[in-house]
Amino acid sequence: MSDIAPDYRDYRAQDEASLPDYLGRLPAIAARLGGRAADWAVREVGDGNLNLVFIVEGPAGGVAVKQALPYVRLVGESWPLPLSRAHYEHLALVEQARHVPDLVPAVLHYEPGQAFIVLELLQPHIIMRRGMIQAIRYPRFADDIARFMAETLFRTSDLCLPAAEKKARIAAFCGNTALCKITEDLIFTEPYMVAPNNRWTSPELDGIAAEFRADAELKLAVSRLKLKFLAAPEAMLHGDLHTGSVMATPEQTKVIDPEFAFYGPMGFDIGAVLANLLLNYFSQDGHATPEAPRADYQDWVLATTVEVWQKFAAHFLSLWRSHATGDAYPAPLFEDASSQMRLEEERASHLRRLFRDALGFAAAKMIRRILGLAHNIDLEWIEDQKRRALCETRALRLARELMVHAADYPTIETVTDAARAMQRQSFQGLG
Repeated sequence: MSDIAPDYRDYRAQDEASLPDYLGRLPAIAARLGGRAADWAVREVGDGNLNLVFIVEGPAGGVAVKQALPYVRLVGESWPLPLSRAHYEHLALVEQARHVPDLVPAVLHYEPGQAFIVLELLQPHIIMRRGMIQAIRYPRFADDIARFMAETLFRTSDLCLPAAEKKARIAAFCGNTALCKITEDLIFTEPYMVAPNNRWTSPELDGIAAEFRADAELKLAVSRLKLKFLAAPEAMLHGDLHTGSVMATPEQTKVIDPEFAFYGPMGFDIGAVLANLLLNYFSQDGHATPEAPRADYQDWVLATTVEVWQKFAAHFLSLWRSHATGDAYPAPLFEDASSQMRLEEERASHLRRLFRDALGFAAAKMIRRILGLAHNIDLEWIEDQKRRALCETRALRLARELMVHAADYPTIETVTDAARAMQRQSFQGLG
């Protein structure tokens, strides 16, 4: 695993016209597409905040191409961003494929100096966030995302790795500072202050945005989370694990876009998944119509939220019991029956602490998606502004509770019960 980023002096951003010629010089990719490069269909489909994404199709098949830009696509050239994020994304994809190859797209080619990765084309998969806005159910998701998180987090942690290997892996990702800085600012800092990047549904949320900026307990709680994000390299994180980073069908789940990968606190990835499920839950009232109510789908979303945590915890504990090969909790210390019993109690305690971390990080992710720079289409696509603001206010109120009073929510069921109670709330002037 290398921590040396490529040389980008010959970098050129591709477009729909130039990409076929470039891919045509890669024999394996050309064979996969078939036919002549001039006949390939290329379309740029990137709807994210940072990168170019192309789908290329030929008579024999297709590929996806992701290329980093030297700036934040959402903002433009005024916000430069290192091309090296493609290097860290490739490192993460390779590592994830070692543990859960069926849950990530296959890397077909990596071009370091051009900051682009050629990946298998996932069809008929769609971005899961878009599917959930349409009330599509994904019966495999809870099992798959729980396994993805448990395997990637446990197997890159001190519970599984020797200390020297773990430290080398931390070092390999240490250069991904620009992407970490985006997280540090946009999630843990800017939503709680006056910042030019912030935006929200105005004027409906002006009051709650000001309230959060003045809330000392909330700002202390998010600062504790930021410190953990900065200082706790527990495992390799995906770093941006949400329903927009999942391509899915009802039968299959694929996790994509790990360019924010680094070594950080496990609860951050888990919290990101829980946050986005909760945001979708609250958004459903904005998408429902009298002809197509969403109550049953909301029940499915919350049941899935419960399953995600429960299945993650069960899988993680199973790995800890069967693959505890790291330098943490060394096996020779726990060979007698009494020590083994105490170790099992410690594992349960560890999961409780991890759950509390996850709730805090989930809250931070929910708040940033409503008051910060980059919002979720779950809420953004609610056309009625008052209805959108009501859904957002409910999510913000729950998020504040989870962050400041995480200890009051000892189980995932207490969280989903609180979400249901909040969903019934109306707020003066909003609905």
